[in-house]
Amino acid sequence: MKTIGLIGGLSWESSAEYYHIINQAAQRRLGGLHSAECLMFSFDFGEIEALQAAGDWAAATARMVSAARRLARGGAGCIVICSNTMHRMAADVEAAVDLPLIHIADATARPIVAAGYERVGLLGTRFTMEQDFYKGRMVERFGLDVLIPEEAGRDIVHRVIYEELVRGEIRAESRRAYQAVIYELNAAGAQAVILGCTEIGLLIKPEDSSLPSYDTTALHALAALDWALSD
Repeated sequence: MKTIGLIGGLSWESSAEYYHIINQAAQRRLGGLHSAECLMFSFDFGEIEALQAAGDWAAATARMVSAARRLARGGAGCIVICSNTMHRMAADVEAAVDLPLIHIADATARPIVAAGYERVGLLGTRFTMEQDFYKGRMVERFGLDVLIPEEAGRDIVHRVIYEELVRGEIRAESRRAYQAVIYELNAAGAQAVILGCTEIGLLIKPEDSSLPSYDTTALHALAALDWALSD
């Protein structure tokens, strides 16, 4: 088994999900008392969120590169950024260490394409929904047409992430608000929806969505385990 290097704390709520999913799947696949070999560097998310809010992506990139190098020195065999938003600097992180980076957009897009979907809705932070680092990769590498909510919907999705989900707060009224946004994406032609923030899966389960949903946390975590168990 190869060692997975996780950059977490983005937030710790979703990092805990990564750890749980990876190890639960390892035990299921290998049986007995097996679990995954992994290392995690976990940020103080308050510091990272302040850099995001200030638009200081250069400083955020430097922090991410430093974390990847620490994992590499510790013996990690790959890098997994436990956040959709922080894949904004995925290329810089990958260039800084001689390790493969398991990209969350790739892990998400592959099963969507395999299912035959062409138009997908995307929920996430405002950075993920509005900037091109995530959508552009899905368009260029996988040929997907990626739809995002209208301005009001983007405001709701972003606010709930930062004011509730990263704090571990799960509210029924926020679930209903997300369901309304997903319904609007459906009406706009989306065939499926990407839960493109690693905390959204805490709020929206498959049964809560009017569209087939793709939880990036679960898909990314399982892709990391696939890598760890591969030859």
